[in-house]
Amino acid sequence: MYAIVDIAGQQYKVEQAQKLKVHRLEAEEGKHVELDKVLLVSDGKTVNVGTPTVDGFRIAAKVLSHGKGDKVLVFKKKRRKGFQKMNGHRQYLTELWIEAILGKGEKFDAAKSSAPKVKPKAEAAPKAKKTAVKAAPTEAPAKKAPAKKTAAKKAAPAKKAAPKKDKK
Repeated sequence: MYAIVDIAGQQYKVEQAQKLKVHRLEAEEGKHVELDKVLLVSDGKTVNVGTPTVDGFRIAAKVLSHGKGDKVLVFKKKRRKGFQKMNGHRQYLTELWIEAILGKGEKFDAAKSSAPKVKPKAEAAPKAKKTAVKAAPTEAPAKKAPAKKTAAKKAAPAKKAAPKKDKK
């Protein structure tokens, strides 16, 4: 059984027990969401096509994580004008686990979820600042011997080029 569903303005073909990355949804990680914009449902024998949506059908899904997609480079150039511009973009994404395709009157029990466990993100603990403890001097610091002065080598002046000879 599969369905075509509209999620955040884009259409996806979904089946039960499938991972899906979609544009960022406003839902917390680990929460269940129901998607009601089902455009088509097929059970292998019959196909229900909606006008624009199929009445009564919903998709039960669980939000696994939020993240960013791969970087897409956008390069603009105008030939013979010397204009070039390069930009990068990473789309914010939400990873969904499709739990079930629900028909008319069906309800999804979140306790029977087949979704993988959501990994809690480890928050970085603030690093403790290291404080330098100065030891009390037990002896007087040793005096440094005076450095020997050496004559610095002077660079030779640059040689001048010979004047050009005129051909007559």
